[in-house]
Amino acid sequence: MQHLSAPRMYKILKPEIVKYKLLSLLALLGFGYYAIAQNNIAEEVVWIVGNEPIYKSQVEEQYSQAQYERIPINGDPYCVIPERLAIDKLFLHQAEIDTIVVEDAQAMQDVNARINYFIESLGSKEKVEEYFRKSIPEMRETFLEMVKNQYTIQQVKQNLTKDVKATPSDIRKFYEQLDKDSIPYIPMQVEVQIISVKPFIPQTEIDEVKSRLRDFAQRVNSGESEFSTLAILYSEDGSAAHGGEIGFRGRTELMQEYASVAFNLTDPKKASKIVETDAGFHIIQLIEKRGDKVNTRHILLRPKVSDKELTDGINRLDSLRTDILANKFSFEDAAQYLSQDKDTRNNQGLMFNEQTRTTRFEMSQLPPEVAMQIDTMTVGNISKPFVMMDVKTNREIVAIVKLKARHEGHRATMRDDFEVLKDMYEQYAKNKIITDWIENKIKNTYVYIEEGWRDCKFEHDGWLKR
Repeated sequence: MQHLSAPRMYKILKPEIVKYKLLSLLALLGFGYYAIAQNNIAEEVVWIVGNEPIYKSQVEEQYSQAQYERIPINGDPYCVIPERLAIDKLFLHQAEIDTIVVEDAQAMQDVNARINYFIESLGSKEKVEEYFRKSIPEMRETFLEMVKNQYTIQQVKQNLTKDVKATPSDIRKFYEQLDKDSIPYIPMQVEVQIISVKPFIPQTEIDEVKSRLRDFAQRVNSGESEFSTLAILYSEDGSAAHGGEIGFRGRTELMQEYASVAFNLTDPKKASKIVETDAGFHIIQLIEKRGDKVNTRHILLRPKVSDKELTDGINRLDSLRTDILANKFSFEDAAQYLSQDKDTRNNQGLMFNEQTRTTRFEMSQLPPEVAMQIDTMTVGNISKPFVMMDVKTNREIVAIVKLKARHEGHRATMRDDFEVLKDMYEQYAKNKIITDWIENKIKNTYVYIEEGWRDCKFEHDGWLKR
């Protein structure tokens, strides 16, 4: 990619780039395609950005994928998609300058998930290959490059915007400059307190789960079975579809007990000892260590809660609710001393919204069982006991909730919705930095657009050079 003030493109460092100079010359002479000598396939070039061509086949492929995934394209796809690809090339060139490298292993989990999604949707590998007119290995190769590019571009954007920090003064000025219709509307929100208990699980059930895991570990360690196959067949975690693989994670991204074992594994052919976490019981297999991250696969089994134990939990919380309503003690005191929800018991049972970093929830952000209880309650009411799934451990628990406050829908204000406005300002500031960067790069980069692809209303100015 070349600055217009320079008499030529960037100095070519790799011999294979030479063919792009020829390609550029052909395009400038009015030829919209060239033959790739090694396989005799004619590829129509529609754009050239710096030294990099954009092929019609790339545009068609992305358009086909967007149609399949029902991703809306705002405008003419033969204008929107080439411009997106051109912008990607600007970011990828910057990544080379910044020496940003994304390894195959880092992206492969997303690639496999995408291909599995297509197989599940269309019904078979053969139907996927027929739809996309590519074999699964060819699709995997294409998607791998695409996902790696997405990760790389994301890293470039993060580098460009890493210094954006909003002060209260910045946010206030931003808020005061917004016209009324631009001020976000905040839907009705609630604040909820919760007391929960985990139903008792008999030791015989726990022993049965551990016995099954020991059998799996023995089969792996003896070479009788592949760990990934057992994970697909038996694991109760969402990673089962990917052979139990969870991707590269740092210590803080894993449950403490899991991390302690995972980071001490050394033999990728062996299964670990049994590990107990809040989610259940696991055995773990090392895939790869890289710096301060580790990629593992695991098999998770959860002891089953019997109907009797759920009923006992409901009766226990029903008695507790009766005592609170009789003013023997407060809901807040009960949450602190009796609740088994470690995330809320030290905060008087008040639930915290990780998405907004506040204690306020829109109804859609609550666990569905909690939202169902809260929907018809008035402020100060306490629900009857109910069974719900713990969203963090995916295990059944019994709970009661109290509606602490209800905030009706309104336009955002500095007093009540500071975090919303802070996020809005920071996103605006980041978008402006990225937009300014893109438009500056367009001005200083060689761009050629083939006849028939120019009559477009592009998102950014400057693509068509005089």
